[in-house]
Parts: sequence; C-alpha cells; structure tokens
Amino acid sequence: MTITVTEVPERERFEARDEAGELAGVLTYQLTGGIIAYTHTKVDPGFEGQGVGSALARAAMDDARGKNRTVVPLCPFVSGWVDKHPEYEKLVARSTRKVK
Repeated sequence: MTITVTEVPERERFEARDEAGELAGVLTYQLTGGIIAYTHTKVDPGFEGQGVGSALARAAMDDARGKNRTVVPLCPFVSGWVDKHPEYEKLVARSTRKVK
C-alpha cells in the first residue's frame, strides 16, 4: 500500500491518502508565526497498523524542518514518535522536551 501525505493548510492539517485517494488519516495542527503545535493524529480503523500515523508524523516534522518552524508536540502520538526518532529532537520547543 502506498500512502501519500499532503498538507491542507486551509483545514490546518496533514492528510494521508491511499493510492485510490481514500482518506487514511489526519494530523491536525495550529500555527502561530514560526511555532507549530501538532494537536491530534487520527488514523481510520481500516488503516491502523499500516504505518499511516508514522507517515503523517514524518511528513509533518519534515515540513516543520523545511520551513524552519519550532514544534510543540501536544499530540501524544507525535510526542512518542519524536522520542523514537531523535533526529527530529532539535525541532521541538525546549519546554516540551523530555528530560532524559
């Protein structure tokens, strides 16, 4: 299965769609200047366990990196995903980083 993630800024979210165009999941955000807060990730039950959430998180974090934004991962899924992908840690706002 091929998942394509695109940003839909007018809806403040990233959308993951399969090759048929079916919506597989969304990651919502709130943008204020150069700070982006990822607020919620939802994957359609029919697509769970197929990497859709990870594809959304990676696309959103890559987008933030490309636009030089600071990330506030309010969504527990995104926060946990960043914990597993330390290469994105520098994008996260200092006050939201976990103490190790």
